[in-house]
Amino acid sequence: MPERWHGTLLLWAVILVAVIVNTVLSNLLPKLECLILIIHVLGFFAVLIPLVYMAPHGDAASVFTVFLNEGGWPTTGLSFMEPTQLSTFVSIPLRNLHNVGLILTILQMSEEISNAAVNVPRSMLTSVMLNGTLGFAMLVAVLFCLGDIEQIAESNTGYPFMEIFLNATQSVGGAAAMASIVATLGICATIALLASSSRMTWSFARDRGLPFSRYLGKVEPRSQIPLVAILLTVIISILLSLINIGSVTAFNQIISLTIGGLYGSYLIAAALLLVRRLDGSISLAASSYEPDARKTKIIDQENSSDGEGVGGSDIVVNLTWGPFRVPGALGVAVNVAGMVYMVVIIFFSFWPPLRPVTPQNMNYSVLMTGSVICFSIVYYLVHGKRTYKGPLVEV
Repeated sequence: MPERWHGTLLLWAVILVAVIVNTVLSNLLPKLECLILIIHVLGFFAVLIPLVYMAPHGDAASVFTVFLNEGGWPTTGLSFMEPTQLSTFVSIPLRNLHNVGLILTILQMSEEISNAAVNVPRSMLTSVMLNGTLGFAMLVAVLFCLGDIEQIAESNTGYPFMEIFLNATQSVGGAAAMASIVATLGICATIALLASSSRMTWSFARDRGLPFSRYLGKVEPRSQIPLVAILLTVIISILLSLINIGSVTAFNQIISLTIGGLYGSYLIAAALLLVRRLDGSISLAASSYEPDARKTKIIDQENSSDGEGVGGSDIVVNLTWGPFRVPGALGVAVNVAGMVYMVVIIFFSFWPPLRPVTPQNMNYSVLMTGSVICFSIVYYLVHGKRTYKGPLVEV
């Protein structure tokens, strides 16, 4: 039987692959992402076709009208919203971790993309539509081919989807081949997520929003990649993976923090956009320089005295709409609906998976989220408010 530390070592190996791609092979990253997209689409059909063709099928009534409450919750509705089921449904538009990584990579690498105002929204919308379609198709197929739920939940593999593949193919080799496709996409997702998270770290450090910004905001001159930010991201990932050795449940609950973290960041952006919509501060003017506009600091790195403070000159910059927007009252309604949806998702993402709640099944992601929020507030009050003046533009 595999030990827990085996899984941790495998995770380290995957992280090493992601580091090599994001550093040594960084010039090939765009081409590799195109290759990953091809693998992603072909892998979908390589799993879907044998699953649908070979597995026994359930009936539509059991798929669409049967709801199980296996978590000990007082109502089926509450059970439906608990994190295990919730994570399944909120991931439909994203398809899987690869698509999450793809969206974040597109967003956080905007400064490296030509004509970002058009290409970034277009890429994100295309990704969501493509993976939303593939994800929904795969979800329906898996539900029809599910079989005995109790047998799948108690699978010796520890992964129910592998048991579904095995029941469908009646072949260990076939199930292993299908599972390897999922594992490959997980590795590809790690590559994209490392690129995204390291650039988020570097970008925020460049804006003087993180501790040790002077070091985290550096870019390696020859390769033009944020090596220090990549190293920090890798170290944090390795340290978190050690939790798996002590408790698989605690590790899984902590990594479920991604739901609350991602949707929390989306909620902040949506709330700020709603405020700007309602006060009319986003204009349609072609020029971005207006006397009454809000200010953005432009930093001359060569003239900045210590690299931590804010030197340079103030340039008045007006907020203007880009080519992608939902205008008027409809835009406000979409904003509000999205925010309500995200609040519900965030609230239930911190719930434990079942009752009664014990130290073993407790969802510790709420502890990590609260700790990060408390640290951020204290850091801002003590130091950050003197160095962080908003997004900076280097000249």
